[in-house]
Amino acid sequence: MKNQFDFDLERIINIIKEKQFKTVGLQFPEGFKRQAFSISEMLEERTGAGILISGNPCFGACDIDTTLAGRVDVMFHFGHSKMGNFNNVVFIETRSNVDVLPCVKTALPLLKTNKIGLITTVQHIHKIDEISNFLRENEKKGIMGKGDLRVSYPGQVLGCNFTAARVDCDEYLYIGSGIFHPLGVAIATGKRVVAADPYLNKAIEVSPDKFLRKRSGYIAKSMDSKVFGIIVSSKSGQNRIELAKKLAKIAGEHGKRTQIIMMDLVTPEQLLAFKVDAYVNTACPRITIDDAERFHVPVLTPQEFEIILGERIPDGLVMDEISGDEM
Repeated sequence: MKNQFDFDLERIINIIKEKQFKTVGLQFPEGFKRQAFSISEMLEERTGAGILISGNPCFGACDIDTTLAGRVDVMFHFGHSKMGNFNNVVFIETRSNVDVLPCVKTALPLLKTNKIGLITTVQHIHKIDEISNFLRENEKKGIMGKGDLRVSYPGQVLGCNFTAARVDCDEYLYIGSGIFHPLGVAIATGKRVVAADPYLNKAIEVSPDKFLRKRSGYIAKSMDSKVFGIIVSSKSGQNRIELAKKLAKIAGEHGKRTQIIMMDLVTPEQLLAFKVDAYVNTACPRITIDDAERFHVPVLTPQEFEIILGERIPDGLVMDEISGDEM
């Protein structure tokens, strides 16, 4: 059976041999770790290099295992496009081989207009022109935005950045699995989003209403809170310490107590012992969204915290994003 993803192994082998690297690190996101041992064994056999595999969680290109990178000649980071500058880290984007047109055909009846913003992840970005051509054949125009410095390709969205979606269009078509990215685009732009999953060959309209009601509930629950822990990530592409300091200063002006907490892996278990009324998350925005119900107190986005402080109007709820100029 053909692998659904291209790990670009011949390129990796050529790099190792050409540079005569002796120690090689491999870092995989959670979804690719099942492939780690077979890839490691093959690279060792073909190159003779010693291989070290990162066992730490990996949530994106913002989450480089700098400790492992510091112990090897070169480290290959799989599954994401380049972010940041590292002397010995090579990004392997791991493109998907799946045919995307069947799910786009499934999505076609759900599209109500002719001016479509196209968005996807790096796994399918090489198919975006093919999708645009298909839409053109069906009398629809596909539009791709470039995005800011954090984004590598037109039409590419990240879990923390939707700048490539800010284009002049009537609605969006997202190609990829899951609903977090299209949900983020729907909230960030206020426009309709259809999500087409090429692995399940299904398409749905993504509605943010239920999500927004939940977030409003967390805000309401935190309105009378006095003590806030402001979470800052020490990860290479998530560290927003200046934002945390700014929020702490504003909170003090409103009579709220804050404490900045810096940590690498943000989990409910690690925060359980701190005595606070609520947390403000400046680390990966997905922590607030994906794990919200697992925390013992509300975890707010910076924008939600601004609503509580009276610095932002209550109906101005937006998705938290990390922009290219913050890093």
